[in-house]
Amino acid sequence: MELLMLENFIDGKFLPCHSYIDSYDPSTGEVYCKVPDSGKEEIEVAVEAARKAFPSWSSRSPQERSQVLNRLADLLEQSLEELAQAESKDQGKTLTMARTIDIPRSVQNFRFFASSILHHTTESTQMDHLGCLHYTVRTPVGIAGLISPWNLPLYLLTWKIAPAIAAGNTVIAKPSELTSVTAWMLCKFLNKAGVPPGVVNIVFGTGPKVGEALVTHPEVPLISFTGSQPTAERITQLSAPFCKKLSLELGGKNPAIIFEDANLEDCIPATVRSSFANQGEICLCTSRIFVQRSIYNEFLKRFVEASRKWKVGIPSDPSASMGALISKAHLEKVRSYIKKARAEGAQILCGEGVDRLSLPPRNQAGYFMLPTVITDIKDESCCMKEEIFGPVTCVVPFDSEEEVIRRANSVKYGLAATVWSGHVGRIHRVAQKLQSGLVWTNCWLIRELNLPFGGMKYSGIGREGAKDSHDFFTEIKTITVKY
Repeated sequence: MELLMLENFIDGKFLPCHSYIDSYDPSTGEVYCKVPDSGKEEIEVAVEAARKAFPSWSSRSPQERSQVLNRLADLLEQSLEELAQAESKDQGKTLTMARTIDIPRSVQNFRFFASSILHHTTESTQMDHLGCLHYTVRTPVGIAGLISPWNLPLYLLTWKIAPAIAAGNTVIAKPSELTSVTAWMLCKFLNKAGVPPGVVNIVFGTGPKVGEALVTHPEVPLISFTGSQPTAERITQLSAPFCKKLSLELGGKNPAIIFEDANLEDCIPATVRSSFANQGEICLCTSRIFVQRSIYNEFLKRFVEASRKWKVGIPSDPSASMGALISKAHLEKVRSYIKKARAEGAQILCGEGVDRLSLPPRNQAGYFMLPTVITDIKDESCCMKEEIFGPVTCVVPFDSEEEVIRRANSVKYGLAATVWSGHVGRIHRVAQKLQSGLVWTNCWLIRELNLPFGGMKYSGIGREGAKDSHDFFTEIKTITVKY
């Protein structure tokens, strides 16, 4: 099989690199792609291109930039199937998910910010007694450094590129070296959509090498990062001497709280999905399920039955609910949590080490794992405290509302939570007391892109969304005119 060779995209051109990294097909464990192993040299070239493109692009009207974003959305949509096939192969997710969620949302990201950029207003006040008018303006920041993760590759890359260029910035983006293919494919559409050379530059490689070169470059005043908390810590340390603007969207240890009056017909399938969608590799996935004691046994029995029906299969299988995990190292990390849980005396009710995983011969070396449910586990366990980022969830009982709020809030993360109850007053009360940037009640992952997205505590800094992203990717200035 001929290997796919990716190239960096700088100043409107594809450029080869001196060295390359192997990229694996998660469903087979085989190398299928070579990704540029870029570093400081490539970042310097990209910064020069982005600097050169900034004056012209930033001076275009929002309407002109909006048209370019809409053309880009149209081109992505026309290649939806090709992009979905590539995303599924590169990331390990099911083709169904790539086709129905990842690529359509990538298209929507460009359309959404193409529209929202036309509707921002600024403030103005008058001080008649001093004969002064005050007003604000927002201007693009300059070169935006964008670092995106491997779990939703094109979806989260475009969620950063779209608002950054809509606001008039130029960008240097670094996708994850584990999932670079759809970012490379996106580059093929940029010139055709009318994105001027240097406005979007995509440089591939690892975090320690090219990521650090981007974060420490003095001419990149802004970094938007989605990924792990340890990497965010490193970015914060490296960028501190430069006083850069930072947006950090990090992990979660998200609770689901299921009260005795919850509608289990809706709750159980939704909670299976919130635990295991995309192999559990979504920062918003549920990994701690608190169930009121009076319905605990019934919930557990039905939840385990439903989890066993959540089919693991090769990504192209239309009947598969879950594909392969991203890498061998990540699969081993997720499995290590199951071993720790067993050592602590917890019960594994289904999945890893309990049920048999059936795969075709070609996929035996792929990074597959069954949805795994853990019970009889203490709140102090690492499985209840740390982000596992795989198809693993813990189910524990609770007695009172006050108790479950305290336990739900007892971790360092605060990204998302779900609450299941038929009591309207309780839903509002609990939602307000949870230390989470997002709370879904009687549903999961219904997103309104206008509203803020992001977490509290160790789950990040800043928010993303129509207004929040615009605020982040612009600088505000107050102007006073004496008349």
